[in-house]
Amino acid sequence: MNITMVGSGYVGLVSGACLADFGHRVVCVDSNRDRIDALKAGQIPIFEPELGALVAENVRQDRLSFVAELEAAVAEADAVFIAVGTPSRRGDGFADLSYVYQAARSIARAMTGFTVVVTKSTVPVGTGDEVERIIREIRPDADFAVVSNPEFLREGAAISDFKRPDRIVVGTEDPRAEAVMREVYRPLYLNQAPILVTSRRTAELTKYAANAFLAAKITFINEIADLCEQVGADVQQVARGMGLDNRIGGKFLHAGPGYGGSCFPKDTLALVKTAQDAGTPLRLVETVVAVNDQRKRGMARKVIRACGGVRGKTIAVLGLTFKPNTDDMRDAPSLAIVAGLQDAGAQVRAYDPEGMEQARPLLPGVDFAQDPYACAEGADALVIVTEWNAFRALDLARLHATMRAPILVDLRNVYRPEEARLHGFAYTSIGRAEAPAAAAQEPARPRLVAG
Repeated sequence: MNITMVGSGYVGLVSGACLADFGHRVVCVDSNRDRIDALKAGQIPIFEPELGALVAENVRQDRLSFVAELEAAVAEADAVFIAVGTPSRRGDGFADLSYVYQAARSIARAMTGFTVVVTKSTVPVGTGDEVERIIREIRPDADFAVVSNPEFLREGAAISDFKRPDRIVVGTEDPRAEAVMREVYRPLYLNQAPILVTSRRTAELTKYAANAFLAAKITFINEIADLCEQVGADVQQVARGMGLDNRIGGKFLHAGPGYGGSCFPKDTLALVKTAQDAGTPLRLVETVVAVNDQRKRGMARKVIRACGGVRGKTIAVLGLTFKPNTDDMRDAPSLAIVAGLQDAGAQVRAYDPEGMEQARPLLPGVDFAQDPYACAEGADALVIVTEWNAFRALDLARLHATMRAPILVDLRNVYRPEEARLHGFAYTSIGRAEAPAAAAQEPARPRLVAG
């Protein structure tokens, strides 16, 4: 099939490359000419494992191409996917749909023959109706169908998620459009990926409901972690005890500094606004948003307490991106944590394996290090904010020797408290009893084992 992907950002590029790898002919369109030129030169604008090799192979096979002009690509397409950004609108938090509607207008002017227009972007309920109205207004006699096909990609695992999905949601009541969408995803039949066909509005809401539920799950275990600290319980064991119940499951039950990224923050806000406008406020989701925002800043206070104050001290921060295996800094907990430490008078030094280029303009006044050990040198405390694999087996004896004060604040529970104590560190984690430093004991030499 001939497929056009309007938007070559995270969702568009991953989706386009994967569809091309299925054997479809895919053209990715983007109005950002610098991005298109970079992609043509083999430069991938985002960090996502396996994506560079996937793009290169499908370009080589002439199944994937990149253009800045939309008209020819749309005219030849059987399906046109809209995969543009829907950021939170300033002021009210509602999804900014201006890019979606602009894409709809451009598609309307260029399409020929029966065309399936697929909204891949995360959009509020009713957006597909407006996209259809816009196209019909511009091309009253056009033969087309508007479909909702939300993405469920996790940054850092997007290729696997696209090729081995839990489900494919298709929102349409048009039999011709359903047939086209089934053909688009036919290569996944061997993986037995279920295709759920619903109404368009149901599909639109399904994406928001799924993300809001996962955000609530994260926020719930974070609040349980706070309770564990007060009553002497271990949140990791609590989470395991919960997760073994197959009605709950173990995913998204890892306590930490709060959720961030490109999806959960903006999608929960957009869902809250949609519900308020519909006169059915979602109090649970509203609370999830508020609690998560408060938690990020609260993590800075946790560090400050562990250090007995940070004014005039150097705090080393490991991990800046909102999660590992991505360079995405959008709504990352590190932004609020670093700002809170700086407001309290600390000098912050940071290291991240992939996110420092994105972080530099967002974190003024931060010194950036070349590796974890350079980051920790002479520091009064070391804070783990993002659980990159590179931080899971650090030589704690080496860190102890190079730091001014042996304080480790582990906001991802990467290490075991007893190991931190053995190495002479005052250790603070999430939802577990704090381990004081073994002041009279020479730090042990074996490497720390992650747990």
